[in-house]
Parts: sequence; structure tokens; C-alpha cells
Amino acid sequence: MKEKIKIFLDSDLLEKYLLGTTTRQEAFQVERYIAMYPEVRETFDELQDNLEEFAKLHAIKAPEGLKEKIVARIKAENRGRKRFFKYAIAASFAALMFAGASYFFWNQNQSLQEQNTIVTNEIHDLKENMREQLEDVRNQFIVLNNPQTKKYNVKGNKKAKDLKAVAYINPVKKLSYINVSNLPNLPESQVFQMWAEVNGEMINLGVIKEAEGQEKLMALPYAEKAIGYITIEPHGGNETPTVENIVANIQY
Repeated sequence: MKEKIKIFLDSDLLEKYLLGTTTRQEAFQVERYIAMYPEVRETFDELQDNLEEFAKLHAIKAPEGLKEKIVARIKAENRGRKRFFKYAIAASFAALMFAGASYFFWNQNQSLQEQNTIVTNEIHDLKENMREQLEDVRNQFIVLNNPQTKKYNVKGNKKAKDLKAVAYINPVKKLSYINVSNLPNLPESQVFQMWAEVNGEMINLGVIKEAEGQEKLMALPYAEKAIGYITIEPHGGNETPTVENIVANIQY
């Protein structure tokens, strides 16, 4: 029986249940285990507390100006409808005298449609961006709380003695993250940059920014025998890594 519970806890069903991504059958299994086994209930309660704390630390604010754009769009649509009825009534009484009014309205309507399209696209992009951020937070939560995740302490070489980081690798979920907890001071003309060598291809992961008072994870592309690198590059980052300026590496 203990082996059965261990297998259940080693899976990610509890995490998926908390995040609302289980199937109906999986949800029934989780609820049954929580009701039957105290150790499962205890783990579930702990994960629930961790998720609440994690959500507070990584709360995603609504993008600046989103509310204003939506309100402006609604107002623009209402103005467009009012203008339509206004010009339509006028045209019905003086069609011959004001033939140009129909063209004016058509032109205005076309402009309104273009504006609506732009706002719609912007809202769609914002939603997609928020979805990706939420997916990233979900993956971070799974990696940090899954017992199959392996932790690797990363230290800098002589060029960056004070550099400290922790890599989190989960070979089952195929997820990898790194938390750079301390960055040595560099001249303003230089920055630290993260790279990953995956299947012989070097991938630029961008400039590393120091976490602002909380744990901040950077996603790493997952692959068997992948290698991560941290280098010192010119301000703004580089397109290719400067090999002689490698200050740390992570094999995962």
C-alpha cells in the first residue's frame, strides 16, 4: 500500500489538480486518495499553501492601459453607431443635396473598423502574453514542488567568484529552470548573459537581470546532455557567446 501511495505522490496529479488541469477521471482519483490516505491529504495541504505563496510572489498585474483601451474601444463603437444613425437620417431627407455625406460616413466607418482591428489585435496579443506568463508560473510551481526535480548549485569561476545560482532540472516533465541569486558587480559597459547548447545549437537566452527581492527563475530549454553557459558580454548583450568570457556552466 505504501508503494502505491509513493507512486501517486511521485506523479504530478496533485499539482495538476491544484492548477485545474486534471481530467475528470484524474480529479476523481486525486479526491479519492486525499480522502483515504492522511499522507496524501498532508502533501495536498502543503502544496496548496505553497501555491498560494507562490501566486502572491508571482502575481501578474494587468498590463498598463488595458482597461483604458477596452473602454475607449466601447466608446468608439458607440460613437460610430450614433454617427451612422445621424448621417443615415439626414441622407434620407436630403439624398440629392448631401450625396457626399454617404461617402464621408463610409470613410469614417472604415477608419473606425481599422481602429477596432488594431485594438482587437492588441488585446489578443496581451491575452496571449498573459497566457504564456501563467503557463511559465505553472511550470515553475511544478518544477519547484515535484520530488523528481534535481537541484544543482552553480558557482562562478575566477572572473565571477561571487556568482551563485541554482539549476532545477526535472527529467520526467522535461522542464529546466535556473535561479541566479547573486551576480557580481560589473562595469556599466558589461552584462551577464545566459546561453544553452542544445543538440549542438547555441541558443541565446538573454541578459541576466538580478532578482528584485524574490526568487526569479529563468527557463532553460530542456534536452538530454544539454549545457548552459553564463558569459560576460558588452552592454546590451551579444548575438554569439564570447567563449573566453565564460564564467559558469551547467550540465543537465
